[in-house]
Amino acid sequence: MKNRRFVQCDVFSPVALQGNGLAVVVDGEGLSTEQMQKFATWTNLSETTFLLPPTDPAADYRVRIFTVAQEMLFAGHPTLGSCATWLQSGGIPKTPGIVRQECRIGIVEVDASKAPMFAFAAPPTTIKPMDPAQRAGIAGVLGLSEASIVNTAELCNGPTWLLFELKSAADVLAVDAAKLNWPQYQFVGLFAPHEPASECDYEVRMFGFSSTMTEDPITGSLNAAIAQWLKANGRLARPYTVAQGTKIGRSGRVTVTPGSEGSVWIGGDVHVVIEGMVNL
Repeated sequence: MKNRRFVQCDVFSPVALQGNGLAVVVDGEGLSTEQMQKFATWTNLSETTFLLPPTDPAADYRVRIFTVAQEMLFAGHPTLGSCATWLQSGGIPKTPGIVRQECRIGIVEVDASKAPMFAFAAPPTTIKPMDPAQRAGIAGVLGLSEASIVNTAELCNGPTWLLFELKSAADVLAVDAAKLNWPQYQFVGLFAPHEPASECDYEVRMFGFSSTMTEDPITGSLNAAIAQWLKANGRLARPYTVAQGTKIGRSGRVTVTPGSEGSVWIGGDVHVVIEGMVNL
């Protein structure tokens, strides 16, 4: 065991402590997978990351991402929080303003030119129809009427999301998350528009997260998958802002911006709230 630099960030809110918490072990080299998982379980946060030297020469650093129960291929707020921590710890990107993070789905670019606002390039997303039995089961458990459901889809960008697009943000906020049977249904997302002239364009919720919380405060990877789904359906014509975490007292804000050559950027603020050492 040795002392390692440790940072805790708050991600995807303009107000510190109103976003999604992330633990980052800066010098993760030498830790085993078992040690990483044990520490991630102990932090009891939705995700904990470990920064490592890259194995791909194009990358600036490598990250491993763990929930309290498993390692993730990719996740959104850990990407932004890890990038901000790497830069604060003295990291210098090969390309000024762009950080290239290596994770289990490959290299993800992060725009760091507007810090403390960061944005990652949404990774490719596989889009499939949702299994009818799953659709009926989830709708039944959550009390969703057919009249309130606009679209459904199964989206995969590392995690696999079961997405329900509802008619209105009010429909999204009315759902009782306690009714969802976890872990039978994991990574269930709800998405719907706010009224015109509202502060945010859409409301998002995500249930069944693999931690002690049944609702994730803010989910960058789900928002990335939704944005890619909208683009694939010709519905991503302009930038938009998402509110998430409203129902559980958070002020999550996620920006979605179409970029050049078909790219989509998922952005939010990062606040470093704790710095210190951890003995691992």
